[in-house]
Amino acid sequence: MRPILIEIGPLTLYSYGLMMALGFMAAYVVLQKEHQRLKFNVNNAGTLIIIGLVCGIIGAKLLYIATDWDRFVPDPFGMIFSPAGLVWYGGFAGGLLGMFYYVRIKRLPVLQYLDMIGLGGMIGYAVGRLGCHVAGDGDYGIPTNLPWGTIYANGTVKPTHGARDYFMRNPEAAEQWNYHELSARVVDSDRFGVITEFDTTVAMHPTPVYEFLMGVVIFFILWKLRLKLQIPGMLFGVYLMLMAVQRFGIEFLRLNPVAAFGLSQAQLFSVGIFIVGMVVVFVLRKKQG
Repeated sequence: MRPILIEIGPLTLYSYGLMMALGFMAAYVVLQKEHQRLKFNVNNAGTLIIIGLVCGIIGAKLLYIATDWDRFVPDPFGMIFSPAGLVWYGGFAGGLLGMFYYVRIKRLPVLQYLDMIGLGGMIGYAVGRLGCHVAGDGDYGIPTNLPWGTIYANGTVKPTHGARDYFMRNPEAAEQWNYHELSARVVDSDRFGVITEFDTTVAMHPTPVYEFLMGVVIFFILWKLRLKLQIPGMLFGVYLMLMAVQRFGIEFLRLNPVAAFGLSQAQLFSVGIFIVGMVVVFVLRKKQG
């Protein structure tokens, strides 16, 4: 892992920030090409990306605060201005609402723009997930013996810390991976914290890489469908369903705790997003028929 790519005096280039920027650039390229294909004003593509970025960060922070209120109350400014705590579904909702509002006030064709936003959002999400992998920011999965399991000892969130709650909830897994003994042996440290023997010897599922690969596959499926689905808005509904299925499935390998009904918070959001996507497809097909 390499959270920091370059340091020149006070200037620091973080790998997560770079990949996020590349993700937004990829989304911009897709939006630009779709604007050209549909003969829309190309300038709207750049405006949508900026709105999606700003509103996405606001939405991600708001959901982070709402789901961790106990930490927010004693240190509100620390949580607000911390670079951490960008909850993806909050960012998704905030960015989508911001772009939707812009499209409405500009009296642009809403359904066609939603289709474009789905395309750009999917490739942007896929590329951005690689930033989580390179930074080792705690979005990795549970321990694994698979040959592609990844050591995240040099990440911003050490597995000793990132997996602590998971092992507390799963004492059998803690015993299987010898968590308590290995995590008590400090072998090194860096600017992001103490490094233990658990961090350097136990590999974790590289779930951000899985999400990148699945995101790219879903993007190309949508890219092909965009010319076949003749009903505006239908592509956006399919995007919501495929994205929700991808996130729901990957959560089984993530460290996130169960929120309700045996599902994590992200899985509950995924169910809701999938239902919305189904409703969009059903309503549009019914209107067309």
